[in-house]
Amino acid sequence: MPRIDTVVIGAGQAGLAASRLLTGAGRDHVVLDRGRLAERWRSERWDSLRLLSPNWMTRLPGWEYDGPDPDGYMGASELVASFEAYAHSFAAPVEIGVAVRSVRATSDGFVVVSDGGAWRADHVVIATGDAMHPRVPAIARDFASRTYQLPTSRYRNPDQLPAGGVLVVGASASGVQVADELRRAGRDVVIAAGNHTRMPRTYRGMDVFWWMARAGVLDATIDETPEPEAARRAPSLQLVGRPTHDTLDLGVLSDRGVRVAGRLLGTDGRRAHFGDDLKVSLARSDERMNRTLETIDRHIDDSGCSAEFEPPERPRRIRLRGVPTELDLVQLGVSTVVWATGFRRSYPWLRVPVLDAHGEIRQRRGVTPVRGLYVLGLRFQHHRDSNFIGGVGRDARFVVEHICGRHACEGVGA
Repeated sequence: MPRIDTVVIGAGQAGLAASRLLTGAGRDHVVLDRGRLAERWRSERWDSLRLLSPNWMTRLPGWEYDGPDPDGYMGASELVASFEAYAHSFAAPVEIGVAVRSVRATSDGFVVVSDGGAWRADHVVIATGDAMHPRVPAIARDFASRTYQLPTSRYRNPDQLPAGGVLVVGASASGVQVADELRRAGRDVVIAAGNHTRMPRTYRGMDVFWWMARAGVLDATIDETPEPEAARRAPSLQLVGRPTHDTLDLGVLSDRGVRVAGRLLGTDGRRAHFGDDLKVSLARSDERMNRTLETIDRHIDDSGCSAEFEPPERPRRIRLRGVPTELDLVQLGVSTVVWATGFRRSYPWLRVPVLDAHGEIRQRRGVTPVRGLYVLGLRFQHHRDSNFIGGVGRDARFVVEHICGRHACEGVGA
């Protein structure tokens, strides 16, 4: 069994960032992926998807976007091509089509067993990402057997779905985008909206991410957050990346003919039941949005450059009429349910005692309680943008410097 310094599991943005830095540090390593390089961007995204963040934010260690449209939003195929070029640029030692079967600790490191062989490693970096498995609630079993159901990771385009209306469950970024695409394709659409975070695409004349980067919103750390676990579970922003830089929220969807309901409570196979808390969800969403916009306004005022930008006009409150608490799905012709209900993580191959009661890896800044074991790419791992393409690099740098012994071991909760 060959000996190697580091095994990196996952060849997405987190794994490639780690590989680039390990290469620069002269550390012998291999990157393993069950599929192709950046597999989830290839096979678990819908056809029209574009990044929520502008192209200028698309960067990894030693590389950044230098194309002709820095303020545009890259499509998934363009991103995959960029990742392939990035990996080629430093001859990343990626082995594709190699599923990891087990990782266990030994007295002198780890043994990693995969479809492609086994290694003894001094270090292991788990870079399998934040969005591993669709989180589909148990109520999915209660829909009629004739109802076609799929998570957003399996959705590709409207033509893929059977004829008829569509119920989209979830109103974060994926849910509102899929609902909008289906409505534009002429489908009758219902969206069930629970907890969500509204955000304008542009504010005071600039992309909202431009402001969030400059105002330090994306630099906030988990240590500065009053409720860390709530922050890690917070819904993704209701945004869409389009050349028109338009805003997409529940008000826009309603104006386009999408029927907006509250949180899905259940179904008897024919009727769907929704909570009556949509008004509360909308108010909380606006509170979160306005806190971010207030941070941006303070940044502008403190910088003394208010005159250079548009005035601080906040998005109007969304007022919806006729919000249903019950709908007859058969009468409405709903044939499909799309689950935009987030993702969960699982590590059945990880035979190392680092998981908490919820099955999450215990870590601080990517350092786990087990010496030599690290993780990358988790949501709000340390910074607010830790799971962003443009944010994973600084976490990867910390982890690789820790591997190289340049950081004292930081305490991780047992």
